[in-house]
Amino acid sequence: MKILIAGVGNPLRGDDGFGVRVAQRLAERPLPAGVRVVETGSSGLSLVHELMEGYDACIIADAADRQGPPGSLYLLEPEWPRPAAASGQPIDPHQVDPSQALLLASAVGVPPTKVYIVGCQPAEIREFTETLTPPVERAVDEAVQLVEALLGRILN
Repeated sequence: MKILIAGVGNPLRGDDGFGVRVAQRLAERPLPAGVRVVETGSSGLSLVHELMEGYDACIIADAADRQGPPGSLYLLEPEWPRPAAASGQPIDPHQVDPSQALLLASAVGVPPTKVYIVGCQPAEIREFTETLTPPVERAVDEAVQLVEALLGRILN
């Protein structure tokens, strides 16, 4: 089984760098065979490019504004794959939103069978800084543990 873990976000925009930070920490840890960790930054095309390698599952770590307290983690499991036309959304290959990248991957025939999103409620994403706010920084290690537990669930 091939699994892609993608850290998404802009590490120069404060908490928007959450996903990249999670990917960096995971890349330092021993992971099961068949698991690849990448930082796709904020480019949806980078995520699509990685998915073109063919994966059974994709775990995306990203900042996700769900109106919760900063640092709150969310595990989202959208139904996947789904045809791009069923979403009712036009596909913009330059869109940075991971959902747009997944729709594009589906449209070009490389969707993963299963998608998981580990999202973190940001506190600040507009400031030009490489520093995460304290609640989001604390959530990075929790997210790493969540991804590792999720890998165990997927592989068993």
